[in-house]
Amino acid sequence: MAIKLHCNACGKKIEAPDSAGGKWGKCPACHTKLYVPLPPTEDDELKLAPIDETEEQKKKQLMQETFRLTQHILEEKGAPEAPGTVGPVPEINKEMLTNHIIRYLRQMANGDLDTAQRTADLIVPHRRKASTILEQLTKSYPPDPELEDIPPQVLSGLIRNLRTRIS
Repeated sequence: MAIKLHCNACGKKIEAPDSAGGKWGKCPACHTKLYVPLPPTEDDELKLAPIDETEEQKKKQLMQETFRLTQHILEEKGAPEAPGTVGPVPEINKEMLTNHIIRYLRQMANGDLDTAQRTADLIVPHRRKASTILEQLTKSYPPDPELEDIPPQVLSGLIRNLRTRIS
């Protein structure tokens, strides 16, 4: 009995002798190297178990109940407006937000990632204002005195990363 398989590259049907099973060969059509599986044995066959309709119905009901409860909980709590915040976002002035952004960039440049994460959490809820400030920082030369020792390429990359984070 021959081993029947399909080439992964060209899709041609191939018949190989049983002796080729478990070895590598080449497709006669496209010459791609392929593995010839071992010939099937009677032990390899598995018979399908019948589907228990009552169990399938129970699974479906549980999934519906889970969905309903999840929706109820979400409606009850209300989804937060921004990641890391609960409830309305407090208003912040432009100067304070600019200070947060400069502090974040300085912390990232110094490798103080944990503190930078906490500072970013203060910036993220104010996406629109922060985007405007980042645009101004990108165009300003020389940069803010607090950031002037950071190489321009590094500073540009940090600003780009913060933009990605808040979008």
